[in-house]
Amino acid sequence: QVQLQESGPGPVKPGETLSLTCTVSGGPATTDYYYWSWIRQPPGKGLEWIGAGAYTGTSYYSPALKSRTTISRQRAENQFTLQLSAVTPEDTAVYYCASSKTPVFCGDDVCSVRWEEFEYWGQGTQVTVSS
Repeated sequence: QVQLQESGPGPVKPGETLSLTCTVSGGPATTDYYYWSWIRQPPGKGLEWIGAGAYTGTSYYSPALKSRTTISRQRAENQFTLQLSAVTPEDTAVYYCASSKTPVFCGDDVCSVRWEEFEYWGQGTQVTVSS
């Protein structure tokens, strides 16, 4: 079974860049066979899909966050990273990495997410943005 684990530097201040790493285990080259997503859940709210890296090497992002988001892979380490720039307190959330075998489809401003399609999830890590 594929396992995912999030890690990051800790709390961040407004205006800084949030950086998180997801480490994938369970077999060699596991990142090659799935879409690898970053997802977050703000306090009292539902899940929000941030973006994903595909096995093709292409990254895709929610239109709402595209301008601030970078997702990249470190294949040799079986890791992929999230960078979210210019954070505000509204970015406070539990952040998850998760994998799926199907992509998230987005229109101009709305993404259709089928959460049941995400097979493997990390445990989540709390990110608090405050001055």
